[in-house]
Amino acid sequence: MNTKLHAVGDGAGRPIRLHLTAGQTSDYKGAEVLLSDLPASRVVIADRGYDSNKVRKTVTDQDIEAYIPLRKTRKK
Repeated sequence: MNTKLHAVGDGAGRPIRLHLTAGQTSDYKGAEVLLSDLPASRVVIADRGYDSNKVRKTVTDQDIEAYIPLRKTRKK
């Protein structure tokens, strides 16, 4: 059994919000919980595990820029 720890940090890299999921759970599930109501931010930086249209829309709907590398299999 393993787990994943999803985190939101401030500008200095200090964690301000954490969410624990089962290891086999998709990163998108953790993103739903953490990104739904972000504190005042200008940018969200995430790894390519969070690259989805839904995650990007959640962030941009809050007038925040999303810096997420594209998955290698992403078509557009």
